[in-house]
Amino acid sequence: MSSITIALIVITLTIYSIRLLPFVFLKKPIKNRWFRSFLYYVPYVTLSLMTFPSIIHATGNLAGGLLAFVIGLVVAYCTENLFAVAICCCLISLLCNYFLI
Repeated sequence: MSSITIALIVITLTIYSIRLLPFVFLKKPIKNRWFRSFLYYVPYVTLSLMTFPSIIHATGNLAGGLLAFVIGLVVAYCTENLFAVAICCCLISLLCNYFLI
């Protein structure tokens, strides 16, 4: 077997074992309030950690990325509409790149 095939097998086993272990060991519902709240926020934190650097550095202009991020936070807080947030961030980023560069 080639090293690529071995690497793919190891990666597959690792991913599936990580996803299956909670089902094997946690058969009862989780009753601990702290742990349940921790698990509730994990997807949001993970998504934030993956998207935040991309938002800031996507345009190549740090000021434009930061301004688009701040405007996006304000629009998200006021409207709670993902489409409006995306449109506002894109427009702010476009305007910043057009006028700042």
